[in-house]
Amino acid sequence: MTIHTTPDLSRDVTVTFDPAPLPAHFTWGVATSAYQIEGAWNADGKGPSIWDTFSHTPGKVRRGDAGDVACDHYHRWPGDLDLLHDLGVNAYRFSVSWPRVLPDGHGRVNAAGLAFYDRLVDGLLERGVTPWLTLYHWDLPQALQERGGWAARDTARHFEAYAEVLARTLGDRVKRWITHNEPWVTALVGYRYGSFAPGVRDAQAGMDAVHHVLLSHGLATRALRAHVPDAKVGVSLSLSPVHPASDADDDRAAAERFDAYYNRIFLDPLLRGAYPDGLFDRLGGIEPTILDGDLDLASTPLDFLGVNYYYRKVVRATPGEGELDLQEVRLPDTTFSNLDMEVYPDGLRELLVRLHEDYRPKSIVITENGLSLPDEPDDAGEVNDEDRARYIAAHLASAEAARRAGVPVDGYFVWSLLDNFEWAYGYEPRLGLVYVDYGSQRRTVKRSGRWYHDLVARHRAAHAGKVP
Repeated sequence: MTIHTTPDLSRDVTVTFDPAPLPAHFTWGVATSAYQIEGAWNADGKGPSIWDTFSHTPGKVRRGDAGDVACDHYHRWPGDLDLLHDLGVNAYRFSVSWPRVLPDGHGRVNAAGLAFYDRLVDGLLERGVTPWLTLYHWDLPQALQERGGWAARDTARHFEAYAEVLARTLGDRVKRWITHNEPWVTALVGYRYGSFAPGVRDAQAGMDAVHHVLLSHGLATRALRAHVPDAKVGVSLSLSPVHPASDADDDRAAAERFDAYYNRIFLDPLLRGAYPDGLFDRLGGIEPTILDGDLDLASTPLDFLGVNYYYRKVVRATPGEGELDLQEVRLPDTTFSNLDMEVYPDGLRELLVRLHEDYRPKSIVITENGLSLPDEPDDAGEVNDEDRARYIAAHLASAEAARRAGVPVDGYFVWSLLDNFEWAYGYEPRLGLVYVDYGSQRRTVKRSGRWYHDLVARHRAAHAGKVP
């Protein structure tokens, strides 16, 4: 199934978008995560993660797919870094597999696993690409899950120690750090709804996980800065503008409730040092144990806020039906990808302006944005994914509009460099700038990848001679 583009995307924006107004220091990147691309799930002393366990459990992932091999990046990383260089990007956002470095989640360091990331960082720098390291992209060591996982407070302290291990080894070269990727997914999709690893369905565990992830963020941020004084540390949140389905007061109130649950549940503790008023009451009185000093730790100042944007949320009120008394809906004449995500580029501008007005982060970096399409090579071996290029261009135009409104947007990362294992959806969705034939592991740069290369080159040419 292909997307049918809306009027906003039907223009040839791949030609008309001008990157020149973006500042010389603007970061152009692509992003991946360890479990989605590395494979080598049990190689060289790596311990199992919750995603190894979850994907090996029948019925959890479409078609029984698992990340055992994925893109085999663990063995093919030099060629993948060459692709980065060829794309012309100046930054690469990747994550470290916690159980590859600490198989038990704490204590003994796996030297072979740590050495992999040491080589990876050196390889990036040799190619002129700045590493942006994400500490946690959902692959908790299974050994820690067996002790409660993120629902257990001790996990936050283990995360702090894990951050220290990486800071000591890589901090002389890695200066851009992201503590967590999409903690809403970690805590609520993983522990409240159970559709992602570890597959727990428990409302209290979900709220405990929310709080312990926030606590771990603060602890890790302080540890990173202690060992890497010039570190720039942020967190990547999955955020969406929330619109009411109508102008009715009930729908507007429902949108406010959902915004508190979906966006502000992490924004407010991180940037205001408090949870949204009334949130826990609206969730049936279920709340985490909050100790003195916890929210001071959670709100340790950020150097940048990472924004992962894919879609907006539209809700209508459903009084008396529970779970915030609302329901997500589709508006007429809206467009969705084959991952069932609405294509709504202007939502990024709206979101960025709102974040600037309400929270005033020092810097905002779009750490994920991308489109799933059913890509396949044509008879000539080309992958002609013009819709993806148009999608990226439209979202960059929204980011540039936000900058004109005064929002400090300083970078953009496409999700993803490679087609990869897309969690519970398996290998069918493809979001990469590079096509991966999973049987042969052959890589093919898609049309969108060549377009992104040209876009970055045009920006570089427009600012030639300027100090970034």
